[in-house]
Amino acid sequence: MPTVTINGIECEFTKGEMVIAIANRNEITIPQYCYHAGLSRPAQCRICLATFEAPNPRNDNKLEPMMGGKLLPTCATEASDGMVVTIESEKAVANQKAVMEFLLINHPLDCPVCDQAGECTLQDYSFQFGRGHSRFTDTKVVSPKKNMGEEIYMYSDRCIMCTRCVRFTDEVTETHELMIDGRGDKCTIDIFPGVGLNNPLASNVIDLCPVGSLLDKDFLFAQRVWFLKRSAGIDPFTSSGDNIWVEHNQGRLYRIKPRTNMDINTWWITDEVRYGWKFVHSDARLTQPMRREHGMMVEASWSRAYGQVIDTVLGAKADGKKTALVVSATLTNEEAYSLVKATRMLDENVELFVGPIPTDGEDKSFPNPQHTKQFVQRAEKVPNAKGVKRVLEAMGGCKEYETFVRRAGEYGAVVLTANFPSTWVTDSLVDAIANTKLILIDTTDSVLCTKAEVVLPSSSFAEKNGSFENCDGIIQHFDQGIPNQHQSKAEGQIALDLIELAAGGKLVEHAPGFGSLIVDEQPGQVASTNDSILIPRGELYEASVIRERMVDEADSLSMFGSDVKLPPRVELVESDMEMVEL
Repeated sequence: MPTVTINGIECEFTKGEMVIAIANRNEITIPQYCYHAGLSRPAQCRICLATFEAPNPRNDNKLEPMMGGKLLPTCATEASDGMVVTIESEKAVANQKAVMEFLLINHPLDCPVCDQAGECTLQDYSFQFGRGHSRFTDTKVVSPKKNMGEEIYMYSDRCIMCTRCVRFTDEVTETHELMIDGRGDKCTIDIFPGVGLNNPLASNVIDLCPVGSLLDKDFLFAQRVWFLKRSAGIDPFTSSGDNIWVEHNQGRLYRIKPRTNMDINTWWITDEVRYGWKFVHSDARLTQPMRREHGMMVEASWSRAYGQVIDTVLGAKADGKKTALVVSATLTNEEAYSLVKATRMLDENVELFVGPIPTDGEDKSFPNPQHTKQFVQRAEKVPNAKGVKRVLEAMGGCKEYETFVRRAGEYGAVVLTANFPSTWVTDSLVDAIANTKLILIDTTDSVLCTKAEVVLPSSSFAEKNGSFENCDGIIQHFDQGIPNQHQSKAEGQIALDLIELAAGGKLVEHAPGFGSLIVDEQPGQVASTNDSILIPRGELYEASVIRERMVDEADSLSMFGSDVKLPPRVELVESDMEMVEL
């Protein structure tokens, strides 16, 4: 393969690659603002300029300066075999200092209050490539703050005119809401009159902004980014399988960001995925088990609630009626398997149904000019319909949700799982379960909670680990982020608890948040849960262990041993700041 030498490091490349892309792939630092792999390359920030040498075929292939030794942009210069690029030459370093000085002339000293502080490349490059002091003594140009859309706020005086946001709305969403207004130092990014930045992918411009100009209203002044921990997640709201980062601190989720996966979502996520997590900490969350006693729903311990679940299913079996298990398409593959095993221990003739699969319109595609794969917003609003159906089919057959609604009155007991982020109960469902014993496993309160025999609070997507199969048949594992909220449990843990009790075993007591595989605290911080409450559990639910059992269960589940894509390992970043004891 052809090679190019960048800062003394020899790198292989394919024909047509830009020097900056090769450097980024090989973790060679080249400062960059306007360049983004998913967008066009205007080469306008000029901080990536470097000196180039290339073999001259007319002079025995001796290395000679390109363009007479002029600085060239690494983001717009194709690599050639034998080329030598130096970003640390005297000319290049002088250019970097000059560019940083010009960028900072009118930039406000907002770092102490800016949400971008801690993940701002202007801060980083000022430290690495800047002068360390300002020679500008005149009055700074001050630009106004702007409300750009439902979720986006703009501090115009922080903008460095990289134009990433403008190019995104022109090239990816093709909605063209943004423009460059003005000239010279009066240049600002603005929206066209009456056209807010509210397209389905709008908030990706927040991630694209390399400084603290475009900010997330939802995250504004909410948390310092250096306190946040991140867990690798999968889109829990649609069938896309988009890769995400779940960012949290002290047991609380603060934001969701895109995680690059060039085979699925490339660099982007939709706003519905980014902001759909609010139910995790809502007042509607179910906080503890409830059971029906003397016609009233009363709070119960987990042990008492489990006892009533077992009595309800066994009572229906004694009456000669079957039990129906409705597995929500929001649950993981491992939880679907575990729930079937648990229910079948109580009633071997249980009938299996997949839960409701809501859709909204049709799939919508967005171009990705710098990639062969388009970005698609999925109309199917559950993350694991294919996976749940696959598991249920392997475990004895899967019937559709509509069939369950028609036949619900035939069953003596119904185990119904939900875990939807918004209202999902329909009048037809309420009427269907009116004359049956309902065991509800759900995350948030609904009208069904008043009609059930037992209500078991379940965990949200951020409080568990497992795998989803997206609409393209790709099975991906995701990690747990925050501890279980209140007294909730993952559906997989509930299933393992019931298996233990059905086998005549005994539950052991653990504090809330048990099974949290990611430590969410650091020195000086405390957990959000109340450690004085002990919650009984059986075997600890761990998705990787359940997948091994699934492979042994049936040949049709063998893909859960070989085809599950694991997320990257999250490495803790150590501070390079010297700590001085006072």
